[in-house]
Amino acid sequence: MTALNDVNALQASMAESVLGQDQVIRQILLGLLANGHLLLESLPGLAKTRTVKALARHLEAKMSRIQFTPDLLPSDITGAEVLHQVDGQNQIRFQPGPLFGNLILADEINRAPAKVQAALLEAMEERQITVAGASHPLPALFIVVATQNPIEQEGTYPLPEAQMDRFVMKVLLDYPSADNESQVLRLLRDEEQAATALAAGGFTLAQEVIFMARKEVSAIQVSPAIDRYLIDLINATRHPGDYDPDLARWISLGASPRGGIGLDRCARADAWLQGQTFVTPDNVRAVAHPVLRHRLQLSYDAVADGVTADQVLDRLLSTVAIPA
Repeated sequence: MTALNDVNALQASMAESVLGQDQVIRQILLGLLANGHLLLESLPGLAKTRTVKALARHLEAKMSRIQFTPDLLPSDITGAEVLHQVDGQNQIRFQPGPLFGNLILADEINRAPAKVQAALLEAMEERQITVAGASHPLPALFIVVATQNPIEQEGTYPLPEAQMDRFVMKVLLDYPSADNESQVLRLLRDEEQAATALAAGGFTLAQEVIFMARKEVSAIQVSPAIDRYLIDLINATRHPGDYDPDLARWISLGASPRGGIGLDRCARADAWLQGQTFVTPDNVRAVAHPVLRHRLQLSYDAVADGVTADQVLDRLLSTVAIPA
C-alpha cells in the first residue's frame, strides 16, 4: 500500500470509533502530516479526548496524557534530575517526564499556570526539553494535541498569544447530528458489552509511514500564484483597511509569519490527501479557518457586534482575489 492509502485507512479507522466528527478527524490528520501541534476546543462531552485516543490506538506511537491543573509544576511534565544509587555511588540522572512521548494529549491546557505553559512552549517549538542547563531531544514523531473548554473560566489561565501561535491549527468540535448521536449510543452500548472493543481495532499505522507521507507532502508543488495568494491572505489580516472597511473595524492584530507557514504546510497536506500533485486555491481555502482563526486578535467593535473569527475569515476569503 502507498502512504496515501495507509493514511486514508487511518482516517477510516478513527471514524469508526468517533462518529459524526469526520471534518475534525481530517483536520487532525492534516496537522499530523504538517508536523504541527493542534488545539481542540469544544463544549464538554464532544469527544475531544476520545478522538485523540482513537488516533493513538491506530498509530504505532507512545501516547502520554497529561491532565493540566493549577498546581502542576514544570517538572511534572518535563521530568527532573533524580538521585540514584548505583554500586554504592550516588549518581544524578535525568528522569524523563510524560512529554517524552510521540502523541501528547494536553487535557484542559488552559488550567495550567504560566510556568508550565512556558515549559510546554519550548517542547512545541524547539522539540527539546532543557532541565538544569542540559537539553534533551524529544522523539522524531512528536505532536501535542491540546484541549480546552471555552465556557469554564474559573481556575483557568488563558493561553498567551505567543503560545496560541505555536499551534498550527485550532480545531472546533460541534454537536453531532441526531442520526450520529443515535449511532454513538449504540456504539457505546456495544463497547460496554465487549470491554475489548476499543482494543480490537486491528489497523495500526507505523511511524515510518507518517515520515514517508510528510516527505511526499513536502514535494507537493506550489506555484508562484498560490504563494502570492497565501501572502495576500496573511497581509489582509495585517492591513485590513486596504481590503474592506468592516475588516478594518474587526481586526486589531493580524497573523504572524508563522501563520503563513502553517497555511502553506496545511494546504500542501490537504492537496496530498486528495491525491493531487500541486496546491490549488481550494486547498488554501479549505484550511484557512483552522489555521488562522486563533491567530487573529479581534477588536472591541467585533466583540460588541458579536462577530466571530470565523465570520471575519469568511469575509476575508470573499474579499481577497483568487488567482486565475
